[in-house]
Amino acid sequence: MLIDKIKEQILLNNYIITFHAHRRMDERGISTEDLVNLILDGSIIEDYPDSRPCPSALIAGRAGWRYCHAVVALCENHLRIITVYWPEDGEWKDNMTRRMN
Repeated sequence: MLIDKIKEQILLNNYIITFHAHRRMDERGISTEDLVNLILDGSIIEDYPDSRPCPSALIAGRAGWRYCHAVVALCENHLRIITVYWPEDGEWKDNMTRRMN
């Protein structure tokens, strides 16, 4: 399963946090520890198998006490963290795991 492969890369410390993701984490007060826990405890709510250069997924979980989303790409030899953000209340439902219609 995709989530298992993603979590494996986190546990192996085989991930890259992009400059963009670092900037967003700093702006939002999300630590690397928060990000790691979000991914390890989270679940995939959308996946993008055709994205390039690597298949990617949107993971929902918690960073501290808040629901948080992370977009990650599972590349051939590492996991790439693309961005991290607080989901908007008006766009998501069911604990921020499903988009509003």
